[in-house]
Amino acid sequence: MRVLLIEDDHVLGAAMRDHVASVGHSVDWMLRIDDARLALQTVQYELVLLDLNLPDGRGLDLLRELRGKGDTVPVIITTAQDQIAIRIEGLNSGADDYLVKPFDLSELSARISAVARRYAASPAPGIAIGGVSIDLGRRTVTVDGDSVSLTAREWAVLERLVRHRGAIVTKNEIEDSLYQFGAEIESNAVEVYVSRLRKKLGREFVSTARGLGYQVASEK
Repeated sequence: MRVLLIEDDHVLGAAMRDHVASVGHSVDWMLRIDDARLALQTVQYELVLLDLNLPDGRGLDLLRELRGKGDTVPVIITTAQDQIAIRIEGLNSGADDYLVKPFDLSELSARISAVARRYAASPAPGIAIGGVSIDLGRRTVTVDGDSVSLTAREWAVLERLVRHRGAIVTKNEIEDSLYQFGAEIESNAVEVYVSRLRKKLGREFVSTARGLGYQVASEK
């Protein structure tokens, strides 16, 4: 997934960024609301991790702004404010989850997976497409019962396709899930990773919609 992290604490922000990236997600880290707002206008994110107290304003104001525009991107609030009233305000403003600092980074990744599954309309992490079985929670794949190993970027491409299974995913959308701001993008990167997935999961697993993008079939 492409994740936007909004956190002004340098130590915590770096730890969160590195941990979320280590489990295969692409992370853009912003320290200010203005920068986060610009990022949200230019990139299609699949999850936002939002601190409440930021140097140039309140995270809740940004959340209300997003929901007011009809933006349904999942948002997990991460804050040191543990008062019940603040939690209720955050959830009523449109947050999908609320995590109080300090928290264990493994809990953060579990909350991310849970929220992502809800938005993918999948109550369980297990997905079966032909002979390919995918567990998004455990990040495992088997083909006809045999385990298959994927790199972090192969996972990023697979996850973007699977979470939108049945729909065409454009090349630009796949690139968004692969790279962070400032990273060099190779012109044929998407084609390379799709080719690798086909070799590992089966040639028919990913179909090409010529001129439009790529598609994975719905569960069957």
